[in-house]
Amino acid sequence: MPDRVLFVCHANLCRSPMAEYLARRLLADRSVAVASAGTDAVDGLGMHPYAMEVAAESGADPAEFRTRGLRPEHLNDATLVLTATRRQRSVCTALAPGALHRTFTLRQFGRLAAAAEPPTEPVDDSLRAAITAAAQARGRLQPAVGDDDDLRDPIGGTSADFRRCAEEIERALRPLAALIGAAG
Repeated sequence: MPDRVLFVCHANLCRSPMAEYLARRLLADRSVAVASAGTDAVDGLGMHPYAMEVAAESGADPAEFRTRGLRPEHLNDATLVLTATRRQRSVCTALAPGALHRTFTLRQFGRLAAAAEPPTEPVDDSLRAAITAAAQARGRLQPAVGDDDDLRDPIGGTSADFRRCAEEIERALRPLAALIGAAG
């Protein structure tokens, strides 16, 4: 079974689906499965139209995407859980306490991955090695201030707000992709 990255936001309509599609593009050359869910999602809805525009730019067709509510098994099956906010990270670790050490906010993990020292030799499991390297970087970084680790929800905003959110997501994902690449 391939490693899995799970993105979690509130309703699984905007941030986590955009992250899912952007991560698929950035990690296309790795054997990493990517999925998303929402802490308060209603199962079976389509993606927000502005989020669909962003997702379509990844080269995939988001028309078939359907929202799904977060369940403990999603967290237990994930190698890495990346949430939009600290509140959602707390919900995830309450649902699946065993996921604590592999659950981060997306922006937090991006900062940690950017500061991480990649393994000096290739490893068999590059995603797990990236998680370990990022966790070790925690001690070298100052904690985020206030809500700096939270990804603002673009719901109710303009298409430009969704694009800004997608740019933040991609900025946070690039260090993860680079760290996985360096590890593998």
